[in-house]
Amino acid sequence: MTEDKTDFNKVTDFDNLYNAYKKSKRGKGFSKSKLKFEMAALDGISQIKKLLESGNYIIDPYNEFKVYEPKERIIKAGSFKDKIVQHSLCDNVLLPILENEFILTNYAGQKNKGTDFGLNCLKAQMFLAYQKYGYDCWIVKADIRKYFYSIDHNKLKDIIGYFIEDKDVVNLCEKFIDSTDNVGLPLGNQISQVFALLNLSGLDHFITGELGIKYYGRYMDDFYLIVQSKKYAKECLNAIYEFVSTLELELNEKTQIIPLKKGIKFCGFHIYITKDGKVIQKLLGDKKRKAKKKYRKLAIKVINEEMTKEKFYRSYNSWKNHISKGNCVKLGYEMDLYIEKLLGAKNKL
Repeated sequence: MTEDKTDFNKVTDFDNLYNAYKKSKRGKGFSKSKLKFEMAALDGISQIKKLLESGNYIIDPYNEFKVYEPKERIIKAGSFKDKIVQHSLCDNVLLPILENEFILTNYAGQKNKGTDFGLNCLKAQMFLAYQKYGYDCWIVKADIRKYFYSIDHNKLKDIIGYFIEDKDVVNLCEKFIDSTDNVGLPLGNQISQVFALLNLSGLDHFITGELGIKYYGRYMDDFYLIVQSKKYAKECLNAIYEFVSTLELELNEKTQIIPLKKGIKFCGFHIYITKDGKVIQKLLGDKKRKAKKKYRKLAIKVINEEMTKEKFYRSYNSWKNHISKGNCVKLGYEMDLYIEKLLGAKNKL
């Protein structure tokens, strides 16, 4: 048996598909596709295995809806069956292969990384840049304009074909890529996250390798680099514009070059450094307003018995843990009082 075939066997392996099934149903509501699948789970997994191995697997239509936090976006949720296949494909083949391609400071969608890891790296880099260059160095802060909606299918397929040798795995990846229009990936799917990480991995290596940038990080399409002079920051930004265009992408108009002393907004926080070298992390003001709005809506659901208190507080405590990273003790106390008032004021809402 060849090594190429072994990779696809990892996707179709019954135990791996069963583990993917358990991950897919974890913390999910009872959608029609999930409920239908659960009634005959083992038979369903066997059927998925047969369809994959025969090459007859077909991606189901997406369930499309809008979300409005943190901004308005169109979500295209895959069927429960497709989520199982995505988990098996990503967890057993794609991520184990690609994690060696991803640089350390590619923060999103990977085990033992995430926003906290990214924020800690950024703070350490700001301090090291301050020590090396002084207080007057510069930051390039950029992101990709409408990134997920703009990913070119053919460019992405070329990248996947470069890193993945197993033709059956490549074909399955291409089925997911072509499950939407010719441009863009559907938000709300694990495999879209992995593809999006990979699509800009070449940019990571270009910036850290060819441009020689030591202090750099990226969370999905949101990235920064810290350099000694404004002149070199401009040169780097021009080179990044050119590289991004080769992927048929554009930088957001909010892309800017800013002095280190002003700090940057990253992963929901404002990170800046004082003249004496102290790095400060504070929650962005608009995040506070959005949190109040969000938890007022959820509190109303609790009062109307549309949500349990347990589920409400799981969400709320997770948010409090997030803001605890940003010198927000006072905000946490104020929000506790606000929530207590909301849940104790049924007749006023």
